[in-house]
Amino acid sequence: MGHVVLQGKRILLIVGGGIAAYKALELIRRLRERGAAVRCVLTKGGGEFVTALSLGALSEDKVYGELFSLTDEAEMGHIRLSREADLVVVAPATADLLARMASGIADDLATTLLLATDKPVLIAPAMNVRMWEHAATRRNLARLEADGVTRIGPEVGPMACGEFGPGRMAEPADILAAIEARLTVAGSLTGMRALVTSGPTFEPIDPVRFIGNRSSGKQGHAIAAACARRGASVTLVSGPTHEPDPQGVTTIRVQTAQEMLAACEAALPADVAVCAAAVSDWRVSAPANQKLKKAKGQADPVLALVRNPDILATLAQRKKDRPRLVIGFAAETENLIAHASAKLESKGCDWIIANDVSPSTGTFGGEQNEVHLVRAGQGRSRPEIESWPRDSKAAIAERIAERIGDALGRQTAATSS
Repeated sequence: MGHVVLQGKRILLIVGGGIAAYKALELIRRLRERGAAVRCVLTKGGGEFVTALSLGALSEDKVYGELFSLTDEAEMGHIRLSREADLVVVAPATADLLARMASGIADDLATTLLLATDKPVLIAPAMNVRMWEHAATRRNLARLEADGVTRIGPEVGPMACGEFGPGRMAEPADILAAIEARLTVAGSLTGMRALVTSGPTFEPIDPVRFIGNRSSGKQGHAIAAACARRGASVTLVSGPTHEPDPQGVTTIRVQTAQEMLAACEAALPADVAVCAAAVSDWRVSAPANQKLKKAKGQADPVLALVRNPDILATLAQRKKDRPRLVIGFAAETENLIAHASAKLESKGCDWIIANDVSPSTGTFGGEQNEVHLVRAGQGRSRPEIESWPRDSKAAIAERIAERIGDALGRQTAATSS
């Protein structure tokens, strides 16, 4: 899809001042490989980390930096420069640059272009975790998103400053997927309602301890964002994750499987439900009201477990207001296709997206995934299996959302005819 979407497109890339600026070089290379033209604007801060020479060599175009340059104004006025692109990308988008964008300040070439452009803008934030979590940054992001700016990332991970948390700029592959999605003809899910679950569930043992799993929520959140970009009204029901709430999505935060089911049922009716959450199969039947103590000579506690509600099966087997398309995930460590096919039949859903979450794959908590789309066979005993190559979770989310749009579109066309 990406090669077709980006062929002949013009990207104006604004490189902000941060250590993540080096990722802009890889992003340019990937864009050029897919046939896009890239023109770069290097901020003064960005020039402390990468050079105009390297940006120009990869983009094969002139790099702009100064607002008041008679040569540049004669060749390419800043108004024209801001409007000749199909998309403006800011990567990295620093806290300072976001603040100036939100306030409409135009005191250098980059901010002047952003204020003058009438084209869509995509930002890839990158900053220290404390700066990302600061109330001022949250206000600035809310204002930018209300103005229609699209965001990709940031990611959770270690930073150059030595801290750990949200603030790492998204990887070039994920930014590329977001660019492709932003340039894709929008509206394939316009008027549709989507319900997406994401992340793990935490089932309490006592007020301190819980039963959980290693799901990061990256894939579910990416699917919710991809559906929203295609015009769907999306409700995301998320277990505990470090992932930021996707733009344009109504996010409901829950802890337990029972809370997740209640939130899903409250979100109905929906045209499509994507159950990407890794829901705990069991919970403690009687969680302790106080922290369990490890007293000397006292026997170890015995935890009695009971089954949690099966959210996927409950949604798929509803008699009333069942979504037209119900999609589940199968996170397996062995016999992937066999287990996914059995799950498709037992749950009563329409699709299963199977992925291998063995520790060696790095799927749980990682940035990439390799999935198999398992669909109920059309009048055949065997399900249809479609294997996709390993890719970023953002790219896989775009592909899933694209398939959802196709499937619901065909259903609507069949009904109307």
